[in-house]
Amino acid sequence: MENGNLSRHLYGSDLPSMSWEQRLEICIGAARGLHYLHNSAVIHRDVKSTNILLDENFVAKITDFGISKTMPELDQTHLSTTVKGSIGNIDPEYFIRRQLTEKSDVYSFGVVLFEVLCARPAIGRSHMISLAEWAVESQKMGQLEQIVDPNLAARIKPESLRMFGETAVKCLASSSENRPSMGNVLWKLEYALRLQESFIQDDPE
Repeated sequence: MENGNLSRHLYGSDLPSMSWEQRLEICIGAARGLHYLHNSAVIHRDVKSTNILLDENFVAKITDFGISKTMPELDQTHLSTTVKGSIGNIDPEYFIRRQLTEKSDVYSFGVVLFEVLCARPAIGRSHMISLAEWAVESQKMGQLEQIVDPNLAARIKPESLRMFGETAVKCLASSSENRPSMGNVLWKLEYALRLQESFIQDDPE
């Protein structure tokens, strides 16, 4: 893909920083792709920023289906399977119980959402704490704005940030039953974008 993967535009390169609107559009595109997969009874199983590619227009495409799984029956709630995925992005419930569901993808996507917001990798160099743990704790303490990518400072409408943060945290719920569907995540992200666009239109500059 012309613009490579998402992670290289967030950290670890000298590429120009993306705007908040651009990041939201990318998240929406990726969410739409996962929503389509889940509607087709496919679980990706390795959702991460390096597996989200960007075309010439920065439209997101989900890639790398090497370890994806197809649910044999639409009414089956989970698959018992050997755990596979990437450290920092893998669903803890799936890791412990060895039971794969579409909500495992939702958890991993929640990590990606915070990568996009904070411009930080899922696991830092120290490996002392994951991005997911750090971000969820910051949200609980009402300090989410303090971990936002400095390049986005004062450029995100508070309502848009609140909607985005709440959605990402719900994706990271410890129990899969409390996580939203990808359809719901998609709707929330589209709403966060609308909130941001209204902020731009109201800007006197």
